[in-house]
Amino acid sequence: MTASSSKDRLLQRIADRSAHVGIIGIGYVGLPLAAVFGAAGLRVTGLDTSAERVAAINAGRSYINDVPTDVVAQLRADGLLDATTDFDVISDLDAISICVPTPLRKTRDPDISAIIAVTEQIAHRLRPGHLIVLESTTYPGTTREVILPRLEASGLTVGVDYFLAFSPERVDPGRTDWTTRNTPKIMGGVTPACLETARALYETAIERVVPVSSPEVAEMVKLLENTFRAVNIGLVNEVLLMCDKLGLDVWEVIDAAATKPFGFMKFTPGPGLGGHCIPIDPLYLSWKLKMLNYTARFIDLASEVNTEMPRYWVQKVQDALNDAGRPVKGSRVLALGVAYKRDVDDVRESPALDIIHLLHEKGALVTYHDPHVPEVQVEGLRLQCEPDLDNALKWADCVIIVTDHSAYDWQRVARLARRVVDTRGALRHLTHES
Repeated sequence: MTASSSKDRLLQRIADRSAHVGIIGIGYVGLPLAAVFGAAGLRVTGLDTSAERVAAINAGRSYINDVPTDVVAQLRADGLLDATTDFDVISDLDAISICVPTPLRKTRDPDISAIIAVTEQIAHRLRPGHLIVLESTTYPGTTREVILPRLEASGLTVGVDYFLAFSPERVDPGRTDWTTRNTPKIMGGVTPACLETARALYETAIERVVPVSSPEVAEMVKLLENTFRAVNIGLVNEVLLMCDKLGLDVWEVIDAAATKPFGFMKFTPGPGLGGHCIPIDPLYLSWKLKMLNYTARFIDLASEVNTEMPRYWVQKVQDALNDAGRPVKGSRVLALGVAYKRDVDDVRESPALDIIHLLHEKGALVTYHDPHVPEVQVEGLRLQCEPDLDNALKWADCVIIVTDHSAYDWQRVARLARRVVDTRGALRHLTHES
């Protein structure tokens, strides 16, 4: 098969919707992507090592809040979505999107072992006409330096026989205004033909694809986006610490500053960073720069400030109990919300876990309530969500608001709780109005 015929055949299959798309990793990123490709009329197969996820998809059930079960059920009924744990399906696919986790190791360096493992599975089955798009967040150079050599070992030529690109996921769980379909998609191909085929595929399902000159640019775009957030959250968290020292209400300061119509973007302080991106992605960039003998000073400082926020708030709990003549040890503390942000069920990297762990270390009797999280494990502790919120609020010696879920009635929380430490400013308007 010639270079032009490999590309032209793939483009034709994309255009007439006969292309078979595989999504490797059908979690928070992969399942929404599978749903939009399926909605565009493409047949999609989800590939995952989790037998539970695969069984759920094949039964027409969703396990991701952003993808309703009725959407999965309809795609199954239409023959547009299935799932498997068998990597041999790769041979039958036209396009493969890689959406596997890329966490940090305990040594705070990137763990791309899942990307490498998946790439090796693809390399064993690579054939002319394949398109591979990496979506997992990683450091600049991963697509070209890690994935490409393993695929080249097959003897096939990138941009001629097969096509390789990077397109960073931009999922923000819980949002309904910006979704996988309407969030602009960055795309960087290893060659112009790689960009052309990847762009053609994604434009079937996503409203706007933004091409860039290389995978390295696309990889850096994602890290810039999340470093921007992490640094600004670190800044506003430090402003909170400064306002505390100065005896000022940080929320009043921020709200007043936000009235400026230019030159200011509102960020709010909180208990620390959480989720699958913001606490981790900037450290990927910092690690990469250390390999080049450069210190990413803003990233390192922001990480230091944000990482220390749980300790600051635990000290506030201790101070509140001390003011009531109670020690932390033996006191009953209720953590209100354990998800990393409002109205989601995701506890990955949630600062609530650090807060609970630190309070437990100090001897507090810690419980939690979260309408989205029925059970949570913290450093060996397995906790169940308190079934009766009113009773839990009355029972606690101190309530610490960690996640400001919209389901909470803040007037009721303020009325029933004996004392409250508010990491999110959830009660600030009640205070000002009283």
